[in-house]
Amino acid sequence: MKGKILIVDDKRDMISLLKRIITEESEHEVHGEEDPTAALQRIREEPFDLVITDLKMPKMDGIDLLRQIKAVDSNISVVIMTAYATIETAVEATQTGAYDYITKPFRRERILLTVDKVMKWRQVIHENIQLREALAEQTGFANLIGASAGMKEIFERVKQVAPTMGTVLITGPSGTGKELLARAIHQHSARSGNRLVTLNCTAIPENVLESELFGHVRGAFTGAWKDKKGLVEEAHEGTLFLDEIGDLSLVLQTKLLRLLQEGEYKPVGSTVTKKADLRFIAATHHNLRLDIVEKKFREDLYYRLNVINFELPPLRDRKGDIPLLAYHFLGKYNRINGKEVEEIEPAAMNALTALDFPGNVRELENIIERGVIYCRGKTLSLRDLSLDPGSESEFPSMSDEIARMSFKDAKEKMTELFHRRYIEALLRENNGNISRAAEKAGIQRQYLHRLMKETGVNSEEFKQR
Repeated sequence: MKGKILIVDDKRDMISLLKRIITEESEHEVHGEEDPTAALQRIREEPFDLVITDLKMPKMDGIDLLRQIKAVDSNISVVIMTAYATIETAVEATQTGAYDYITKPFRRERILLTVDKVMKWRQVIHENIQLREALAEQTGFANLIGASAGMKEIFERVKQVAPTMGTVLITGPSGTGKELLARAIHQHSARSGNRLVTLNCTAIPENVLESELFGHVRGAFTGAWKDKKGLVEEAHEGTLFLDEIGDLSLVLQTKLLRLLQEGEYKPVGSTVTKKADLRFIAATHHNLRLDIVEKKFREDLYYRLNVINFELPPLRDRKGDIPLLAYHFLGKYNRINGKEVEEIEPAAMNALTALDFPGNVRELENIIERGVIYCRGKTLSLRDLSLDPGSESEFPSMSDEIARMSFKDAKEKMTELFHRRYIEALLRENNGNISRAAEKAGIQRQYLHRLMKETGVNSEEFKQR
């Protein structure tokens, strides 16, 4: 991301040095001001992504300037530089809203790394805004979320298929949102004013399933002390959705075939034939063609069901949808739990997009729900997600992200990630005690402090309460 940076320092040589360091390695637009009052006026008049300011200046120090910048635009990132480094000043700067705190004399690499981290964070904020706009555009599909090419094609087909009476078969792995797709088809159909009745063919014992589906008359079996309407009758003039139809017994498959062919059925124990006006949607994670070969599913029923087929891809095949889905679930569980989590930090989003999600969208939803519950602030962190400790998901795949980097950038990226993961484990083991953690690691306490600052790790999160 190409950004706009303002350097504020009463020493002109320092402004020139920082300008040269940043512009030699990037395409960022860099400006300088020696007077903090003039800098503040410029911030009011022009948009800036990052302000790098000295701490000790005449007229106004860096902390005061930071406060006033945040009052003008809270989204501007501010980095404070000082040769008078103390822990108290660092804490005050970060509590006031500074993105980072750099001590003089600084290394050239430290400045460039900080600028790069800020711009990546700004890019995430920009992408978050785009994600929310994309979510707003999809209100017509309720909770069926996706912006990948495959999902866009599914949305277009829903618009085309929904107004018809065609029977629909939805296939795909468990957790991909087959029921959500069925609801979207019903909501966009001419029958949307009537009921969508759902039956999970796996959830109900086989000896009860026929009665649930077709109903029964009084005395049909022990315990049938009165007539009962089945789901077929309840769905009259609406839509009947049969989930996991691949688990239906061959006996019930035969009776369902008659319903599909003739629009007729008999309640259990009845001799009276009833008529049903239904739109049929079925779903399964089974390979029904294989089930036909193995004599587990009727071939004629398969062709009756498979008039229109939707195949939902696993989440690992549409990873571009993960941020969109994550923010959708973030909003959902904010409302349910009365929370106000606004953002997902880059490290957490990187970890999510690196997962394979064997449980698909349902697994992602569970992770975000847990994260919202654990989150104490407004930003969902990697730690809040409580991913499997054995997972290396926060590290980019060697064949993907890392392979597209130069050796220097890849080494820097992996080093930064190693530092964060090691420090988090170290602090967790020592209950957030920095002195004990430094001693255990065999490093100076001040060096551990610096690593924590560079990686954004807060020891307070690891203290037992």
